[in-house]
Amino acid sequence: MIIRRSPLDRRTVLRGLGTAMALPFLEAMMPSAKAADITARPKRLQVFYTPNGMTMAPYRPTGTGLVLPETLTPLAPHREDILVVSGLGHPQAAAMGDRPAGHGRSCPAFLTGTHAKQTEGPDIRCGVSMDQVFAAHLGDATPLTSLELGIDQASLLGSCDINYSCAYTNGISWLTPTVPLPVTANPARVFERLFGDGDALDEATRIARLKRQASILDYVMEDAARLTGRLGQSDKHKLDEYMEASRAIEKRIQRAAASPPPAQAATLDRPAGIPDDFAEHVKLMIDLQVLAMQADITRVGTFMIGREISNRTYPEIGVPDSHHMLSHHGNNPEKMAKLAKINRYHMEFFAYYLDKMKEAKDGEGSLLDRTLVIRGSAFGDSNDHDFMDLPVILAGGLVDGGRHVTVPKDTTMSNLMLEGLQRLDVPTTSFGDSTGPLSVFDAA
Repeated sequence: MIIRRSPLDRRTVLRGLGTAMALPFLEAMMPSAKAADITARPKRLQVFYTPNGMTMAPYRPTGTGLVLPETLTPLAPHREDILVVSGLGHPQAAAMGDRPAGHGRSCPAFLTGTHAKQTEGPDIRCGVSMDQVFAAHLGDATPLTSLELGIDQASLLGSCDINYSCAYTNGISWLTPTVPLPVTANPARVFERLFGDGDALDEATRIARLKRQASILDYVMEDAARLTGRLGQSDKHKLDEYMEASRAIEKRIQRAAASPPPAQAATLDRPAGIPDDFAEHVKLMIDLQVLAMQADITRVGTFMIGREISNRTYPEIGVPDSHHMLSHHGNNPEKMAKLAKINRYHMEFFAYYLDKMKEAKDGEGSLLDRTLVIRGSAFGDSNDHDFMDLPVILAGGLVDGGRHVTVPKDTTMSNLMLEGLQRLDVPTTSFGDSTGPLSVFDAA
């Protein structure tokens, strides 16, 4: 007599003292040998955004093959996983009679394909972004519908571009035409949102936990031990890796919170948990984004490595100049070279993003196998505020990589997003100002 165990519920969580920790995808969650079937695993969408455009000459590949130019060399290990698309634009980012203000229109158009209303007040209006269309399609399939992460704190008051509210440049995700979704930059807040069940923790418990520097894993170990008895060796190993990764991230956040700020930051009000080192901050946020997907807490995420019109400096790579000011280089070779260094530096983190998704297990494959990744900026040539030739890269198992494709002039990026939504099984025939799906995902 064969005793068949019912599959483990996909939403099983480990619980303990105000903590609810989701689990990664396990074979025990599948009803049969289909656990190894790639089509049984969920599809995901991730967007990686860089601000202030691009120095296009060292970025753009030549020809239809994919010989990587200088800016793209960090992506060499992922060459067969990426598709570079040239020539896409956002016609809706044009002025259309509004006052000149490229960032204030181009940033909100990036994921919406919509012309933003010019206003500095609360009457902002744009459109629903691609990520939120997919999130709405998924409904309540995951605990969080989406996760919007970034590095820079939001500018909340006044305008950030000529006659445009800061709401237009703080983020790229729009839940509705009037509701932009805020970007979270503090990794401690993100970790608590993912695993800490913050609404269930009273302030006394929260403070006590911080004083003990306890790990949330300490609170769920008893529940984890009970679960382990139902798992095979492969699942046990996968669960151990997942929990070790969670603890490592948690320790990094605790170190950042405990580290004293540098002398020059003594007068700044900085939230606990944000590392002072830019690279550490970026990698920590990427690790959290990947962990959230691995645990299927969400299947939709956006990440902004900088807020649009960012004035961040990068002395660690020999660029002490403001990023935004360099983007208006006036074709000065020295400034263009510095901007290209920033572009390449950001590409290193995109490569790290792909690294982590490849490393994270999803059934018998990796997270990247079933994820559509879009890397882009609201401008191509930043000096001209060129919104009609964007530096767009697709990655993941939903596209045929190892290619460079140039689309016809004036092709709207909404066509690419429409194709992406259809590949993600969203039953839609239009998006933004689309004229039809782009059909570049597959090799001819």
